[in-house]
Amino acid sequence: MIKQSTIRALGIGIFAMALGSVTGCQTHIAGMTLPSGHYMEHPPQYFAPSPFFPLSKELASIEAGGNNAQGGVNGGAAAPLPAPLPGPNGLPN
Repeated sequence: MIKQSTIRALGIGIFAMALGSVTGCQTHIAGMTLPSGHYMEHPPQYFAPSPFFPLSKELASIEAGGNNAQGGVNGGAAAPLPAPLPGPNGLPN
């Protein structure tokens, strides 16, 4: 007569094999991770293209030309540019 624990272990093994064959899994062959046989059944994923400059609020502030970070210092006028640095031969670039 077959013991209760043997029947239970056999049932769990059959269930695990059936579940693995239905769901599919990744396999490792010769160092490569290969997809399951069901990969063509999944819908494609869409990733929206990223913007050229990822900080859109900062870009809008820069393009507006205001000193928004400084709260409108100098009455909203832009600060003058610094003098150019001398080049390797001592002359300004």
